[in-house]
Amino acid sequence: MMENKNNTTSKLVLTGLFAAMITIMTAYICHIPYGANGGYIHFGDALIYVAAVFLPRPYALAAAAIGGGMADLLTAPMWAPATIIIKMLIVLPFTNKEGHILCPRNVAAPFISACISAAGYWLAEGILFGNFVAPLVSFAGSAVQSGGSAIIFLVLAVALDRMHMKGKVVEMLGRRR
Repeated sequence: MMENKNNTTSKLVLTGLFAAMITIMTAYICHIPYGANGGYIHFGDALIYVAAVFLPRPYALAAAAIGGGMADLLTAPMWAPATIIIKMLIVLPFTNKEGHILCPRNVAAPFISACISAAGYWLAEGILFGNFVAPLVSFAGSAVQSGGSAIIFLVLAVALDRMHMKGKVVEMLGRRR
């Protein structure tokens, strides 16, 4: 019983740490305003991807929603509801079941997530502003943001795999592969 409680506590702590890092990376580090509707380019999605490969899915979904939502509440509050949903959706293509980060699914996942993110923000902007043609211009910013986040994730994944970090986190969380 005590071991299960410690595992839950470890997962919650790691979820909170990821949410905080996602918030800071999204809201403040390399935060570039883009477009006329309050959007911005950032690379916080890279940390969402890292959370998705380390945490069990419900915890990764929470870290993404909280981190992305908090960043928007701090910088562009009108986007927060859409961001919470979109950031949870971009977690779904990833797996945390593999023994290492760079498995075929996780190499493809950032690019699938980029499509989900671009489509999600296009839809959100269309709903928010009542025009689905004007937001098409935002795809360039989405491509830079998603492409940059994918590259950062892949570089981090190589480094973390070399350090055998996945096994260490799995051991800490008490999960079996």
